[in-house]
Amino acid sequence: MSTSDRDEGIAWVEHHLPGLIERVYARSVETLAVYQDEKHVSTGELRRSIEDNLRFLVHALGHPEAPLDPTVPKQTGRRRAHQGVPLPEVLQVYRIGFGILWGALVERATKDPRTETLTRLLSTSTRIWDVAEEHATVLTEAYRAATAEIIIAQEHRRAALVEVLLTGHVSRDAGPWEAASLLGFPSDADLIVVAAQTNEVAAESLPGIARRLAEQGCVSGWRLTPALQLGVVALTRPEALEEVLTVLRSYTGARVGVSPPFPVRTDAPRALRLARAALSMTARGTSAVRVFSPSPIAAMIAADPHEAERLTEDVLGPVLHLPEGDRDVILETLETYIDTGGSAADAAALLHCHPNTVRYRLRRIEELTGRSFTRPSDMAELSAASYGLELTRIAQHRGA
Repeated sequence: MSTSDRDEGIAWVEHHLPGLIERVYARSVETLAVYQDEKHVSTGELRRSIEDNLRFLVHALGHPEAPLDPTVPKQTGRRRAHQGVPLPEVLQVYRIGFGILWGALVERATKDPRTETLTRLLSTSTRIWDVAEEHATVLTEAYRAATAEIIIAQEHRRAALVEVLLTGHVSRDAGPWEAASLLGFPSDADLIVVAAQTNEVAAESLPGIARRLAEQGCVSGWRLTPALQLGVVALTRPEALEEVLTVLRSYTGARVGVSPPFPVRTDAPRALRLARAALSMTARGTSAVRVFSPSPIAAMIAADPHEAERLTEDVLGPVLHLPEGDRDVILETLETYIDTGGSAADAAALLHCHPNTVRYRLRRIEELTGRSFTRPSDMAELSAASYGLELTRIAQHRGA
């Protein structure tokens, strides 16, 4: 195609450009639901964007020797990403625009009595679609880069909101309740705190955990420290806790501590301490998910590990000094009896023995410690010592 022929065709397109813009706009709105209201993109902006991009194409056709200036498609891609318009719909507008422009050029050529006009148009068709493809590529790359930036910014913001919850920090603008709301936690949902040991410095041991929990209908927020991956998870259904634990247990090699559920957002710092205490109860090098006991006594014991060790020795000292095999059986019976709410029958079922065997072991504990399971004060001390034993025993194992 000669320069004069090309200039004539470009001049024709430029003359008819306002009408072509309206056709592209009308087809886009008719075809794509995202543009049928102004929730994402206003009417005026959509028209201007179509005009800018059609003029970009026309300019590229009129100056085939000049390198393409990617400014227009880059700006459009980034803007649509920030507006939340899906990429397929963004690209579809350009397909509509290029298709209508190409159709108009073909229509003009077929009405021209000179057959060489159509021949010349076909000879430049490759240029048109090369420009269209490069345009779409630039736009797509800009859109995806902007989307990645948005996701990173959102993750940073969510991590900051999680930090507000876990520290209980209250600023002039927001506190734990506001942070929980901004994280998308339902106001009536219980929360749990999760503390997972990182496998390497600042490396997630639960990669993709937020997405996997979201697939179970659980909203969560996470932040990473050099040693821990910390999360807060909203439990919206009675069965949600077990679903969350199932997901956590699916991570091979992860050591995880979980707090008991709590309803009050300002309790998150306390829940973090309990989640970390639960984590401390799992031996290093193992894969385990440990939920801290919901008992308030256990929480009090966890607040002062040194006092827990002293209490354990004072109350259970004679039991701790038994031969290893005998000692472990007696202590396991005590812990199981407490965990089952003081039921010898339930404890026996878990221990795979007869209820009378459980009662015999309990009498031995009474004889050795001088405390009775029938006196409330003695029972409280035995329970506290049992919880303290868990903390001190596991701490010794992992001291390791």
